[in-house]
Amino acid sequence: MVQAVDASKNLASDPRNREVVFPAGRDPQIGNLETPVNAYPLVKWFINNLPAYRPGLTPFRRGLEVGMAHGYLLFGPFAKLGPLRNATNANLAGLLASIGLVVILTACLSLYANSNPPKALASVTVPNPPDAFSSKEGWNNFASAFLIGGIGGAVVAYFLTSNLAIIQGFLG
Repeated sequence: MVQAVDASKNLASDPRNREVVFPAGRDPQIGNLETPVNAYPLVKWFINNLPAYRPGLTPFRRGLEVGMAHGYLLFGPFAKLGPLRNATNANLAGLLASIGLVVILTACLSLYANSNPPKALASVTVPNPPDAFSSKEGWNNFASAFLIGGIGGAVVAYFLTSNLAIIQGFLG
């Protein structure tokens, strides 16, 4: 004997039919969505602790931290994957290329700062954006510190890579 199955009961229990994306604050007119990624507490904590969103930092400090990270991380691909990777001066070429890109990125930040950018909007992940990016002065301070931090990060990466044998000698 075949048992009749209630179709609505099966649809409700099927996890594929559950809604996981909602309008922010359940208001569709806000124009932002809460997803399992951007509304997850660990993701919110991580993003809110990045230098761009961390409370209590000046625009200069924000730019310095972001610039250091970019300069340090840009050095490796230019030095180890660039066209001069097998040359004796590959690290120097990587340093100069990463400094060149940091200068270009700083020029782009300065252009954006002088375009009268709008104030940062609140979102699901960052409900309270900092006031550091609400003025031209804040963006210009961020850009100048980005240049200093970017060049410094690239120089540190160059120093560490060029003196790797000496550093390994100290450690082992």
